[in-house]
Amino acid sequence: MTLTLAAVDGATTPEHLDHSPLAVRGMTVSYGQKPAVFSVDMTVVPGAMTAIIGPNGAGKSTLLKAALGIVPAVSGQVTVFGQPLAQARARIAYVPQRASIDWDFPTRVIDVVLMGLYRELGLLRRLRGHHRARALECLDRVGMRGFAERQIGQLSGGQQQRVFLARALAQGADLYLLDEPFAGVDAATEKAIISVLKSLKADGKSVVVVHHDLATVTDYFDHVFLINTSRVAQGPVADAFTPDTLQAAYGGRLATQQIEQIARA
Repeated sequence: MTLTLAAVDGATTPEHLDHSPLAVRGMTVSYGQKPAVFSVDMTVVPGAMTAIIGPNGAGKSTLLKAALGIVPAVSGQVTVFGQPLAQARARIAYVPQRASIDWDFPTRVIDVVLMGLYRELGLLRRLRGHHRARALECLDRVGMRGFAERQIGQLSGGQQQRVFLARALAQGADLYLLDEPFAGVDAATEKAIISVLKSLKADGKSVVVVHHDLATVTDYFDHVFLINTSRVAQGPVADAFTPDTLQAAYGGRLATQQIEQIARA
């Protein structure tokens, strides 16, 4: 069963695709014989916070990685602000899953954040005082300025997640893509992260988050994209995050009563 809900503001029209922060068409990714993502179309609405949601193994993270070219796709086209991905990478900041990072690598917090400036620094990698000041400002935004000289491996999981968000902030991007940034973090870190993301939205940036906590979708996001290998629904939260779409995406994995409670929240 596939439910397709058109996003508002003409988000599925060709005219809108010319300006969409991220437009994916016909994306298929296969691991072995079974597709992890099958013929998916997704259009991100500018200046909004969008959640990609679906059950475990639905292809949420795979879709994001394929859109970025991190994992190979069998088929599909991706544009970023109307341009091919290769021409628009400087406008994207990506925060991967924390579990995918080698936290034993010996580097300081400030150095991790400065990595977000490497495109700006060029081949010579000459760091100047204003670069460090900018990195410290980004750490301040996530409440981690006092940890600048600490080794990244000495931090808690929530603190590490904040540091990688600071690195993304340092890039000064227009589109922020985050893969499960709230997974395994404490309540204070989750509150800090969502505050920063909402401030990015207020500045006109576009934010896309692979998200797993259905109970916070209505509080955190403007739009949702539901996936279970194929697209199930997309659109504003009020239209696309409903008992019917949740049942289509999750099936028997969520009790009907639980789905109705979440959608009414």
